[in-house]
Amino acid sequence: MAIADDLDRATDSQWDWVAEQTRTYLASGGTEGHESNGVHTLILATTGRRTGVPRRTCLIYGTSGDDFVVVASKAGADEDPAWFKNLQANPSVGVQAGTRRLNARARVATSAERATLWARMAKIFPLYDEYAQKTDREIPIVLLTPQDAE
Repeated sequence: MAIADDLDRATDSQWDWVAEQTRTYLASGGTEGHESNGVHTLILATTGRRTGVPRRTCLIYGTSGDDFVVVASKAGADEDPAWFKNLQANPSVGVQAGTRRLNARARVATSAERATLWARMAKIFPLYDEYAQKTDREIPIVLLTPQDAE
């Protein structure tokens, strides 16, 4: 079960640019890398579904009430990203958004929630609409509900 404390010891994304952004974000305590041109990113720690090892990645996010909203786009690839597969196996995750760290519970948005959330996220990052056109899969939208604050 990934928790906020796992953010510092988790294995980085396999994508070098994501790993570099994540390390910069964490090294600054969340003051660098959280916002760029009005787009906000968070760091998500999940538990590897096969290894049990904590994994981390940096993702664009929006909000819905107290929840953080992330999109499992993988740039429109035909398969879901590894972080999404990990949280499906274990929905307990760690999150850092700016300087705030917390434990959260992940869940996939219901079909009733999806249309509104997709529009909100595509407004934040318009490439999501292009990504959706590249794949036959319905790109999952995930809500991260805070469980406690540090």
